[in-house]
This record gives sequence, C-alpha cells and structure tokens, in this order.
Amino acid sequence: QVHLVESGGGLVQAGGSLRLSCAASGSIFSINTMGWYRQAPGKQRELVAAIISGGSTNYADSVKGRFTISRDNAKNTINLQMNSLKPEDTAVYYCNMRSRPTDWGPFYDYWGQGTQVTVSS
Repeated sequence: QVHLVESGGGLVQAGGSLRLSCAASGSIFSINTMGWYRQAPGKQRELVAAIISGGSTNYADSVKGRFTISRDNAKNTINLQMNSLKPEDTAVYYCNMRSRPTDWGPFYDYWGQGTQVTVSS
C-alpha cells in the first residue's frame, strides 16, 4: 500500500508565497513521475507541475515562472514552491505519484487527500 501525505496549504494574499510538500511512503520500488494537480470549484482537475524520474519537469502555462517543483529522491518527497500567487491559483492541490511496487509490471497512480490553497485579492 502507498500513502501520500501533503502539507503546506493555507491562506495567503495575492503576491505572496506558499510551499507545498508531499511525502510518499509504502510499497514503492520505482517512481515514474510525481506531481501536483489542482481543482477549483466547478472546474476539472488540471496538472500544475510534474517531475519525471530523470529529473525533467513540466509546468502548466499559467504557473510557469512562478512555481517551481523539486524532488528529494532519497525521501520520495516533492515540493512545490509557489510565488507571486494570484486569486486564480485558489484550488485544492493534490499530490500525484505514478509508481510500481516491483521492478516489473505496470505503474499505478496514487493521490493525496488534497490541501486547500486560497489566495485573497
């Protein structure tokens, strides 16, 4: 079994910063990707940022230049540094991990419980 534990959400004024963290534990042999998604009320869940096993990163256009994703491979942890936050960044942020428990077979997707980020204008 795999667990993802998120932390770091909260309320911040526009222009401020927040840092989200996600720690993965459990039956993890190899990780393909880890990343952050968000879902605002009435909207679909969307990718915010992801980091692939080789270290390359992918960002939504709306957060490029403001958000930075990083990973600690030894701890199976990722962080999302969010700067210059805007009210439209308000959403529930979910940690995602695609991993497998052995060195063969399919990868599986796992999700954290979500953490609220609210940016006031």
